[in-house]
Amino acid sequence: MTIFHWPVRVYYEDTDAGGVVFYANYLKFFERARTEMLRDMGFEQDQLLAEQNLIFVVRSVQVDYLKPARFNDLLDVSAQVTQAKKVSLSFEQRAVRDDELLCKANIRIACLDAIHMRPKTIPETLMQQLKYD
Repeated sequence: MTIFHWPVRVYYEDTDAGGVVFYANYLKFFERARTEMLRDMGFEQDQLLAEQNLIFVVRSVQVDYLKPARFNDLLDVSAQVTQAKKVSLSFEQRAVRDDELLCKANIRIACLDAIHMRPKTIPETLMQQLKYD
């Protein structure tokens, strides 16, 4: 499956007292890339909620922090689906600065019914997009 890329500028608010990106903010960067990937495929999460009572939630995260990003760095944050199951998606995500890998993660996302918070089948239209991208 193709790799989606999203540019992320590091703002002062993203950094900690040491002047580097606070570790939890990489999860925000990865979330943005996944959201923009869905948007690029024609799926808005607020519409999925309103029209299909569907939400995506993080089920598990495994992150490796390799090198620090700093204020004003321009990062290339990627998202690639590595596995698409009936009710879950697995992503490999990376934050890169000038071809230098800074952080990588494997993130598993579950699809849930928003009211009952129970697993819900990922829409076939989305699954088809994932297969052909």
